[in-house]
Amino acid sequence: MMNRSAPGLFSVVLKRKSSDHQRGVDSPATSSAFQVSTNQEGLIVATLENADLQDNITAYAVQVSGEPRLVLVPFINTSEPLLFNASFHGLCYTVGLLVKLGQSWSRPIRSIPVLTKPLPVRAAYISDYKEAPETGVVFDIDPPIRTVFSRVNISYTEGQERRSMLYKDFYKGKTVFKHWLPGMCYRNITFQLISEATVFQTALITHSDITHMPLHHRTVPYPPLNISHKIIALNQRAAGEVHNMEGGRQSSRQVRDVPLMDEPQEQEMQPEEEIVSNEEETTPQVFFSTTQNVTERVNVSREQTEEPEPQSYWLNPTEISPADRDEEFVNAVVSEYEDSNEPGSAMAVPAEVLVLATRLPPILLELRWLPPRPPTSYDGFNVYIYRDGNSTETATVDENTHEFFTELTEPGTYRVQVTTLSSSGDCEARESSADTGFTFYLSPSGELLEELRERPQGVSIRLLDSSTAAVSWAPSSQNHNGSLVSVLSTTCLKPSLSQRMENTYCSEENSTSDVISNLIPGAQYRVVVYHTNGPLISPPSEPVIIDIEPTGVRELTVYPLSPTAVILSWQRPYHVAFRKYILQTFFFNPVTLASEWTTYYEIAATASVIATVRVTDLLPAWYYNFRVSMVTWGDPPLTCCDSSTVNFVTAPEAPHISSVDYSQGVLFVRWTYGELFIDLSHSRMLHWQVVAVGKKGAEKSYSVDVTRNAMRASLPLPPGDIYNLTVTACTERSRNTSVPNIIKLEPAPPRSLFAVNATHSSVTLLWTEEGVVDYYQVLCRPSRTSKELKAGEPITSTSHVLTVSGLIPSSSYNCTVTSFSYSTPSRPARITVSTAAKEMNPSVAAISALAVLSILLISLLVLFLLVLRKKHLQLTRDCGAETFVNFASFERDGKLPYNWYAPPPLLLLLQQQATQLLFKISESRNESGPPFILQNKSLREQRLPSVSETVLWLKVPVLVVNIIAERRAAVFLLSLCMWQRSLCGSDEEEDEETC
Repeated sequence: MMNRSAPGLFSVVLKRKSSDHQRGVDSPATSSAFQVSTNQEGLIVATLENADLQDNITAYAVQVSGEPRLVLVPFINTSEPLLFNASFHGLCYTVGLLVKLGQSWSRPIRSIPVLTKPLPVRAAYISDYKEAPETGVVFDIDPPIRTVFSRVNISYTEGQERRSMLYKDFYKGKTVFKHWLPGMCYRNITFQLISEATVFQTALITHSDITHMPLHHRTVPYPPLNISHKIIALNQRAAGEVHNMEGGRQSSRQVRDVPLMDEPQEQEMQPEEEIVSNEEETTPQVFFSTTQNVTERVNVSREQTEEPEPQSYWLNPTEISPADRDEEFVNAVVSEYEDSNEPGSAMAVPAEVLVLATRLPPILLELRWLPPRPPTSYDGFNVYIYRDGNSTETATVDENTHEFFTELTEPGTYRVQVTTLSSSGDCEARESSADTGFTFYLSPSGELLEELRERPQGVSIRLLDSSTAAVSWAPSSQNHNGSLVSVLSTTCLKPSLSQRMENTYCSEENSTSDVISNLIPGAQYRVVVYHTNGPLISPPSEPVIIDIEPTGVRELTVYPLSPTAVILSWQRPYHVAFRKYILQTFFFNPVTLASEWTTYYEIAATASVIATVRVTDLLPAWYYNFRVSMVTWGDPPLTCCDSSTVNFVTAPEAPHISSVDYSQGVLFVRWTYGELFIDLSHSRMLHWQVVAVGKKGAEKSYSVDVTRNAMRASLPLPPGDIYNLTVTACTERSRNTSVPNIIKLEPAPPRSLFAVNATHSSVTLLWTEEGVVDYYQVLCRPSRTSKELKAGEPITSTSHVLTVSGLIPSSSYNCTVTSFSYSTPSRPARITVSTAAKEMNPSVAAISALAVLSILLISLLVLFLLVLRKKHLQLTRDCGAETFVNFASFERDGKLPYNWYAPPPLLLLLQQQATQLLFKISESRNESGPPFILQNKSLREQRLPSVSETVLWLKVPVLVVNIIAERRAAVFLLSLCMWQRSLCGSDEEEDEETC
């Protein structure tokens, strides 16, 4: 036969069927015809018999189902068996016989189920069941891969009997078995996998081989029951004799100097104090101690101990017989058993105690117990005595001994423990694990303090303030002489060193005071109370957890950065312990339409006293509440405080001016705000303020307030100025202004343009000013174009009244007035004016006639003077014989008569009248403008001069006489100028220049 091949491969063996092959088949399926079986190596063997061969069929094959896919393998030689190595072990396969019909295979003409053999367990482990190691174990097996099994056959030897059990509750190779006997040694433990299948109501079963190492395991025995102890103080004399006898006799056990515990009549005669303590079973507790001194097993006969003695076992204080001391032994040990000086004996006293200056009064310890509860298998008991944590004595007694005696010679804290020992068989020896010991303290003066078994009850803690607490507890039924309060911070070591804020109670600290101080707010403390009896300490009370709330943050302040971001700053107290800050926000959510506290950020606590955080993604012009809480390290953590809050209204966003339009003196403004289709119904926006600041206007600033839902405004503005236009979003606390929009308004044309005082050569234009105007430009053009009529130059004026002169009489002119602001012209205002025809005014004619007459008169006077001069010269030549008289020198020297050049009285009167005339002319000009001409009236509407005015003007010739009389050219010129100005009658500069 060939070796086992890889899974899923087939092997064809060309050999004859023989008895050897039949012996290699484990379980043939049938005795005739098509046969399928498994061999010892776990291979599936398919064999064809003569009854399976058919005529006209030349090819046969088998179909194996059970693999992930159907497998079809033809027979190479029908006389040889076909071997198949299955991929899975312990699984039921179905093998069908196929014949070839033409080019295809037929359906299975015969199917035979076969169950493959599971592989053996590779390794197995046994451990104690921690909840009950006396009866429970944990089986852990390592099953082979690709093996299917339904149950495990566990076989073991218990005592002298071989036992087996089927177990199926294996999960991941592990199961718990709780039905073994305590202290029993179980040997040759094996595990065998069993695979089962049912096909056509036929059960198929196969077992794996056993190849792993058999295991041994001993369960833990139960502890002894009702352990009791009795401590008896011996008198000094008996103790001294015992020591003397120990020095003289080394071949027998020492004499017991006290009566047995079961002899009450002897106890009544004992004058010394007896202390009895019965110990009950306690809860299991692991006590770790290293055994230092081990004695031989002490066999104590219980029957001999109970036999009555004919004489008292108490020592006579006055007379003691050595023979009596020799005949009294502990538990009647045989004479050849000499172990009096060996450590661990019942009455052994160290020899070095005799040299001590002060010696502990002799104390005898008696131990008694009952056997463990059945059905525990045990072989004896171990007695352990520890003093101050060190093992001073260890003894082992057989299963029939249930008492032990020893003398205590050293003061200290003693720990005594009795355990059950199970050691028979091939398994490792084991002791009971339950704590059945007791503790007591023996002072140097012989005072005995018993162990406190009762833990403090009713422990409560009341906080006096944030750093002090008071501890109280209920009275105890056991006597004790003190209490300890143990405090440990459970939060001190949780943070890293850089985050640690606590420096007290980081390790457990004990205090005898019932007041705990130096607590830190935010920390969590574990408080345990112990009762003390000398150095003995009771079990701890139930721990009480103190959770002190943190103090919270202080001086929480908001600093705005932008409409969507702020900075929060706060301070914490110096003495506080916490894990992190939690920043929460409360606002109305426009998406969910609800207001709730939402955690925004968590900040790890640091040693810094001041903390800041930047909060972004806020809604502009929105109401927010910010709250900073402290979270402690405690379990569960505490949070404080809800009062550390601050409210804030974020600044609005800056609006964006989208369109500006100016029409008929009104500025129309539109703007946008934030995102498109934003809803301001829940916003803290109060209103919009539209402000336009002019550059030159009388009123520099123009503003209007608009409700928050309207994003348009109209603002009346004077034209012609440059304005700085802004839109401001206003809230109750802040505002935000848009980017300034500079707009320049065109000047408005003059309004209410009128023409007045039109003459034959001039016209006065009047208009009203609108808006801001730097200056006006007036231009008059003839209505009809001709060579004689030419357009004048534009006239610039800063006032709204202008007289246009230099016009042609009886002509029509188109006059335009244009406003200019910042060198920008407005639309011109137009008006058509006409000049009057040139007519002779009667007053002017009279004046002209008088002027002509005056000129004529002057000419005559001049001629007359010339004639007189000529006559004078002639007379001088004729009379003076060539003598020249210098009248100028005579006049200078005062040699001429006084009336040489003085005018006659008539001329002086005419001079005065002329002077008055000139003053009246000047006054009439200054008060009413040109004389005899009414403003704003045409020539036809003018009135004629009155008689007085005419008479006044008739006095003008008198000026000539005055000039002649005074002979001064300056007076003459001045008079002419004043006369001409009176004739002009105009206030304009052009008239003055003309005059």
